[in-house]
Amino acid sequence: MSEVRIYQPTKTTMQSGRRNTKDWLLEYEPVRAKETDPLMGWIGSADTREQVRLRFENKEEAIAFAKKNGMTYRLHEPKARRIRAKTYAENFGFRRPF
Repeated sequence: MSEVRIYQPTKTTMQSGRRNTKDWLLEYEPVRAKETDPLMGWIGSADTREQVRLRFENKEEAIAFAKKNGMTYRLHEPKARRIRAKTYAENFGFRRPF
C-alpha cells in the first residue's frame, strides 16, 4: 500500500500571478531517503514514483483516485488567502512601513 499527499500548490516567489495554483496535485511520499552517488556526488534515488505528479481539477477527484487505487492519503488544505485592501495613495503616506 502506498502513501500519497494531496495538496493545492502555492504560487512560486518568482511569479506574481496565480497560474498553476488552481489544480490539486497527488504525489507519492518518499519510501526511503535519497542517496549520494559516490563517483559524481549527485543526489538521487532508485524510487521512480517520486517523479510522478498527477493533476486533478478538484480535491474530490484526487481523493476518489486514491481510494480507487487503494492508496492511503494525507490531505493538505490550503490556507485562506488574505487580501489587504489598499489604495494607490497609501504608497506615499507619511506613516508607511518600510
